[in-house]
Amino acid sequence: MEYFLAIDIGASSGRHILASLEGGVLKTQEIYRFENGFRQTQNGLEWDTQALFSSVLEGIKECRRLGRLPKSVAIDTWGVDYVLLDRDKKEIPPAFCYRDSRTQSAIPAVEGIVSPEKHYAITGTQKQPFNTVYQLYSDKLSGRLQNAEYFLMMPEYLSFRLTGNIANEYTNASTTGLLNAKSRDWDGELLSALGIPKKLFRSPVMPPAALGGFKEEIRREVGFDCSVVLAPSHDTASAVAASPVSGGGLYISSGTWSLIGAELPAPVLTDEARLAGFTNEGGAGGRIRFLRNYMGMWLFQNIKRQNFKNSSYDDMMRLAEECEKYEIIDVNAPELFAPQDMADAVRSLMRDKNAEMPVVLNTLYHSLAESYRLAVTEMERITGRGVEKIIIVGGGSKDSYLNSLAAGCTGKPVFTGLTEATAAGNLLSQIMLDKGIELDEAREIIKKSFDIKAVQ
Repeated sequence: MEYFLAIDIGASSGRHILASLEGGVLKTQEIYRFENGFRQTQNGLEWDTQALFSSVLEGIKECRRLGRLPKSVAIDTWGVDYVLLDRDKKEIPPAFCYRDSRTQSAIPAVEGIVSPEKHYAITGTQKQPFNTVYQLYSDKLSGRLQNAEYFLMMPEYLSFRLTGNIANEYTNASTTGLLNAKSRDWDGELLSALGIPKKLFRSPVMPPAALGGFKEEIRREVGFDCSVVLAPSHDTASAVAASPVSGGGLYISSGTWSLIGAELPAPVLTDEARLAGFTNEGGAGGRIRFLRNYMGMWLFQNIKRQNFKNSSYDDMMRLAEECEKYEIIDVNAPELFAPQDMADAVRSLMRDKNAEMPVVLNTLYHSLAESYRLAVTEMERITGRGVEKIIIVGGGSKDSYLNSLAAGCTGKPVFTGLTEATAAGNLLSQIMLDKGIELDEAREIIKKSFDIKAVQ
């Protein structure tokens, strides 16, 4: 039996999913799970990269303990964050978290050099305060780039730790605000204008691609060798790779963020798209993920941590579902980005400043669904393509109340059932490389492997 291993790391947790292909059906099993999260230090908000890598290794060791050694392994994570290495390929700490506030002074400085209109026309990247371009410019201002020789986004850094080989992967590179959307390579003119050294970057590799085997010290530690593959290393790109969205379909990748978009053959770089808040990111098969980015389950995750420690997400969902009152707020409001108290931050945006918790929760549910409706409407207007169906993937797709609100608000047929979309896309890309098949053929495996149903 041949096995493939997906290491899927999110902002709050990570897991190792081992899979085999049996009779054209993908059989998966979660074999290891670990906690993740940024930490507050004197430097700001940062990731513990050593703890992350240790968790990566522990999950790989579990394959040995189970006696099921994978033929290949690939890592995906969130986008925009990165690690800098010096000339000796040693990490230059810290690895900042995208929620750190250090970019506040960098944003106006970047816009003073390259206007938002020109920047979008080059990169097609939606302006977000956490974009890599602002983080790197902040590094320039602080002097962190002086000794830097290599730039690796988080999954490529972890893959480098496994193999010793350095590469930049296309889908994650496309989240930086530094990639030319047409050439699909780093934009030298933009880097030069911002004073960010081009030597930091390698031309992005199109996934799936082989990076190399485990380096010797890793082989000794885990007890076997394995091919490390560059899957679509941005988690949403992997999720969309697994989503059967061909023929007028729109996806909603529902996790910490809600990413709502369509798969296009080429980027949309108009000012109309910029003003509507759309971004162009790379996808599997060289396709473009044209999408809008909203805060998603992050809103509920924070409320649960602060107010419902002993309750489940289903308990919170039922409270909202049984409540008749709600308001509509902007789920992307800056107040909700990293508040001390999420419920109070939501109330600050409501007319009812003393709203009880069920009303707060129901307000978030209806506001997210309204965001979906607006995104669908704008998508159809800007692309001139009708949206025939919506498939909601990821962990958030298990929320039946949000799914039903999405169907009601958008008026489109909504389908769910692909809760493990990111890991499935990661695994699918490894199989594509191993079997020499293309994306559309690989998606037939997904249709056979998962029970995708219409929301009633």
